[in-house]
Amino acid sequence: MLDLATIRRDSEVEAIMEMSERQIEALGFTEHSRRHAGIVSKWSGEILRSLGKDDNRIRLVEIAGYLHDIGNCINRKDHAQSGAILSYKILTRLGMSPLEAAEIMMAIGNHDEQYGQPVSDISSALIIADKADVHKSRVKNTVSDVFQANIHDRVNLAAEKSFVRVEEGGSVIALHIDIDTAICSVMDYFEIYFGRMQLSRKAAEFLGCRFSLVINGTVLL
Repeated sequence: MLDLATIRRDSEVEAIMEMSERQIEALGFTEHSRRHAGIVSKWSGEILRSLGKDDNRIRLVEIAGYLHDIGNCINRKDHAQSGAILSYKILTRLGMSPLEAAEIMMAIGNHDEQYGQPVSDISSALIIADKADVHKSRVKNTVSDVFQANIHDRVNLAAEKSFVRVEEGGSVIALHIDIDTAICSVMDYFEIYFGRMQLSRKAAEFLGCRFSLVINGTVLL
């Protein structure tokens, strides 16, 4: 049975992820490295585990979470779709069944807010975990004056902590973020993340839960 540890050691995966990181850095986007991949893998697995899903579903979502951004090695545009196809080829080469590989391909192809939709438990957990990773360490641009930074960088620079967890006996999936409002207002956050939060809400509903956004301890959604 193909596991995440084997995938992480694979030389093809390593090469593609290295190229993905280089391209994202060259384009000046926030970090989409193996750090982000590892966090999304971990959080998506924790979501399904907390909802009582079996070990196999958790294994698949952890793999999907780790591979979800490898399409960035081709181009940032449509990276979800190109990454989905790349992932299918890699996973079947490593011995995963076509059905399981297709499940992961479908989840990766649906994780981006531009075209994505929650279409399975795996895709739903992946969407939520991906959108939950907001943190100042993700800003790679040199920022001499935070107030002159672009809004994406400013929102991430303001984020001191973020995490997602299942609460209230499995009925709520909550994204908790601590932000420095002297750097970024809550309104700034909503300006760039509203579409992502809408998709996260749909994903939580697919899982039979309500989505909640908690900023600085205050429930906003």
